[in-house]
Amino acid sequence: MSTLPPRAGRRCHNAVNPLHSTVYFSPDLISELAKLGIDDGNAAYFAARAAALGAVGPGTVTATFYNFSHDLVAQHLPAVWSFASPQEVLDARLRAADSTLRRLLGAEALASPDMAEAAELALRAAEACTRHARPLYAAHADLPVPEQPHLAYWHAAALLREHRGDGHIATLLQAGLDPVEAVVSHTATGRGMSPHWIFVTRGWNRGDWEAAAERLRRRGLLDGEGELTEAGVALRADLEEATDRMDAAPYEHLGEEGVARLTELGRGFLATAAAAGAFPPDLIGKG
Repeated sequence: MSTLPPRAGRRCHNAVNPLHSTVYFSPDLISELAKLGIDDGNAAYFAARAAALGAVGPGTVTATFYNFSHDLVAQHLPAVWSFASPQEVLDARLRAADSTLRRLLGAEALASPDMAEAAELALRAAEACTRHARPLYAAHADLPVPEQPHLAYWHAAALLREHRGDGHIATLLQAGLDPVEAVVSHTATGRGMSPHWIFVTRGWNRGDWEAAAERLRRRGLLDGEGELTEAGVALRADLEEATDRMDAAPYEHLGEEGVARLTELGRGFLATAAAAGAFPPDLIGKG
């Protein structure tokens, strides 16, 4: 039985994870990878996030990333590895994370006791993550922890992000949601990525979207207006609760006080980053 308040782990994840994600929306990542010959935005994302797995092909990335079109992935992998090795990409990603966080948060925040505390708490939580059946987490867990506190925090956020994400994929499979159905139903909650960004970054098109929406309607999960039905709302809630259960260990390990403090610190850093323009304004929503 959990010793934490309901959804405490999820709230902590939602405070910590987005700061890691800033690098994938940062021009700094494109700039760093362009120096290596990788100058396409989608190619940069696939290379940067997959590099911990090694010089993998499109099948591995489609499997582990889940909600991307295999055709889009195959346009860029394994070709990216002819420009740069996985280690070169990982080094470039860390440089981009450093410059991104310096720009968004400022030097004072990066050198603050709060950042050092956040890094220590997030790394302590990650001690309880497990590798089995979690390929993206396991690959990142094999990477060294950076010495600088802000990069250690960013690295720990990556571990916690991929640990939860690997578990969430298992819940999607259990629920019978294919990759497009997963993003359509998530967007319908109002908390998922907007269709525009799904089309730009995931490789699906309007026809794919509408076909998935029709499948969801036939299951009684989506209504004619594209809104979740009562059953759809319940399914999405069940998915998050199942993910919480599979992702409980890091937060149970950290304890109630540590989780509350990490959530507080994470929210502060995230608010500063968001105010500095870390994310596109139309990233989240149904429109």
